[in-house]
Amino acid sequence: MPYTQMDGRFERASRLGHSNAVVRAMADRSSFFVPAEHVGDLTWLSARISRQDDLPRPGSEARLTGVIGVDGSVIVVPVRDGLPSVRYGYAQTAAIWLDIDAMDSQRSERFVDPVALSRAVNSALVSFDFPTAGAYVHEGMSIKDSWRECIDTLFREKKIEVNRLDQSLLQLLFLLHGTPGHPALVLPVNCPTRGCSAKDSIPVSPDGADCPTCGHRLWPTDTLRIHEEVVEDGSNNTPMSRLMQVVELLVTVGLATLLWEQARGTVLNRTLFVTDGPLAVYGPPAKLRARALAYFQSMGSSTPGGVALCGVEKTGTVVDYATALARHDALAAGDLLIVDAKVITAITNAHNPVAYGSETYWGRKFIYRALDGRVVVLTVVPVKGTPYDDHGGQPGPDAYPSLGAILDVVDRTGSSMYRDGLIPVALAHAKAAYPIGIGTDVLRLTARHKLGLAPAPKSDR
Repeated sequence: MPYTQMDGRFERASRLGHSNAVVRAMADRSSFFVPAEHVGDLTWLSARISRQDDLPRPGSEARLTGVIGVDGSVIVVPVRDGLPSVRYGYAQTAAIWLDIDAMDSQRSERFVDPVALSRAVNSALVSFDFPTAGAYVHEGMSIKDSWRECIDTLFREKKIEVNRLDQSLLQLLFLLHGTPGHPALVLPVNCPTRGCSAKDSIPVSPDGADCPTCGHRLWPTDTLRIHEEVVEDGSNNTPMSRLMQVVELLVTVGLATLLWEQARGTVLNRTLFVTDGPLAVYGPPAKLRARALAYFQSMGSSTPGGVALCGVEKTGTVVDYATALARHDALAAGDLLIVDAKVITAITNAHNPVAYGSETYWGRKFIYRALDGRVVVLTVVPVKGTPYDDHGGQPGPDAYPSLGAILDVVDRTGSSMYRDGLIPVALAHAKAAYPIGIGTDVLRLTARHKLGLAPAPKSDR
């Protein structure tokens, strides 16, 4: 390295310092087909492009005036160098409320009033933590059962407390399995005991139940099946991310239900709910997809003007492809691309595009180029029916009457905090994200104390 040290010699490069450069160089020499790099002739897209001003837009009296953004963050840290198998997980979900009118009022001012902007944003945070690997709730139990007990305890004790909302995660889980205002009485659970023949869904109340076949204790949170991805040897980052995803959904359910109960005709129908990431549920909890779709469609049918809800993706194959389309000027400012089966084929290189998303998504993807040139990938909930199914779903904008109002908010809340950003998503992410570096060190120290692994203090001599 061309840097001189104190002793006059050149500084030696770290053995791992060039690893990224080497890997990138090897990848550049490899031959792969990347759809975003081979867009080719794009004239076939013109029939699938609509203009944002062609969509029905709400009048000034019904324009969306507020945004609730939800985002989560998760990190799993090693506890101590001498115990590399012991991992501790932290996760938190943030919700912010943005007053669009207050923010817009500052655009016309010569100098921005930071106090006015601060009052335009309110936030709340839900955080949780527990050992993910190498440490157990009780002696003699498996890591899967340790996770099951931790999740059950978490859902019973952790509450969403915002204004007049004061409900536990468990209450919100039962609510999601019911309808707005009428939570389910039981949840369907499959017995997790290996070798048990009771594989059909067993109704479990909030207090739990015993398996009628093997007698194993069942908890209502077992319906999430997150424990199925937990392994003995590994950090278990994936199931921790699944759990955070569920908590994000429940936070959205709780906040939307609060507005539905208190002000559905004045506030709820003027508020956009935005989640960071697509409206989808992945992995073992994916059955919540159908529950979320049915719940919010029921809420929308009983709300004057309906409920506006969308997800925004910052990364992924669709985002890469959308960026490539903008780079090739295939999308002009104000263009909305309908992502039908042919577009899905071009993006995913799949042979069965009609089945795309039918098991995971509860919102339909759209690609929109905002009036200021930003490229945004949205997922939007249809007013009825499913966004995806085995027959291609509902790709057209007619099934999404809230789409025009959502695009209006996208145009009004552009952010320069990251590429193609939205202010509500950026604010929620800033609230939920864990700081890199010293933040990780603090979490590691906290985990040591919680697990009783902190080094003993040295005695004075």
